[in-house]
Amino acid sequence: MHRIWKWSFCIACFVFATSVAQAQEVLTVEGEYVTSYEEVPAPSDCCECCEKCPLLGFIQATDTRWSGFISPMTNPVFFEDPRTLSEVRFIFIEHNLPPLAGGAIPGSDLQVLAMQARVALSENLSFIATKDGFIWASPNAPLDDGWADVAAGLKYNLWKDVECLQILSIGATFELPVGSPQALQGNGSGEFNLFASYGSLLWDCCSHFMTTAGFRLPADRQDENQVFYWSAHIDRQLSGTCLYGFVEGSWFHWMSNGGNAGFNGIQGGDFFNFGATGVGGSDIVTGAFGLKYKPSLLQEIGIAWELPVTNTRGVLDNRLTLDYILRY
Repeated sequence: MHRIWKWSFCIACFVFATSVAQAQEVLTVEGEYVTSYEEVPAPSDCCECCEKCPLLGFIQATDTRWSGFISPMTNPVFFEDPRTLSEVRFIFIEHNLPPLAGGAIPGSDLQVLAMQARVALSENLSFIATKDGFIWASPNAPLDDGWADVAAGLKYNLWKDVECLQILSIGATFELPVGSPQALQGNGSGEFNLFASYGSLLWDCCSHFMTTAGFRLPADRQDENQVFYWSAHIDRQLSGTCLYGFVEGSWFHWMSNGGNAGFNGIQGGDFFNFGATGVGGSDIVTGAFGLKYKPSLLQEIGIAWELPVTNTRGVLDNRLTLDYILRY
């Protein structure tokens, strides 16, 4: 019963989101459907019907000239889309843990339900809230149910070429240690994340590339590890439909050891940072593939399957991620 109600709740959320998506009209330009490779006019400050006036007086509309792109799904807290977006993103994660501590801790699983938010404050500057949510753990997991830490910050478009559809952004977030200790959150004194993100159209009009690299720099290096990460994404629109297939990969490099001997040799990954000992210099590489559906130019529904491709796995055995994005 413990897992049935969790899955029922999450499925209900995604069914509702899908129903809303199907009910909305596909965005058109001069009465015609716009495919991913056609030029879409940039929204004006306020159109005649006022549908794209600044929301609440300060939230700018998403620039639809980049609407042929899709957002990445894996490494969800740190793999940042370089575009300036106004959106809410609902995420559900089914995360399976391998046996830990040499098999002393058996394999288990946990689920995460979260919501990200991005707010375009100007043409180039946006506020991003990248981590929050609630964690449910199975009875045999080395953690318990609880709230995740909260991370937020700013992102700035450093350079973009609208003609060639290339864009480069930089940003920073800070993770507040306000989560539940029993869910392995709330440790340390906070963590800075400094990153750069790039996106471009690829060799044809239906394929896209995105990548983000950054440093996770905790204020307290005893309670949390310093980590470098690099994630990449390639997608292709399938035969002019609203479906996209994609592949993604992430590399995590632990730059320092912490002081938490209770997690000796156990890497935390993207959602956790234990401050483990014996992990400095280690690496984990993951690979993923997935599918996204775009009911309109301002919505995305996605699914991705991820697993490590290195012998070192940390706390990730495999992961299923679902998301629904609704943009303004």
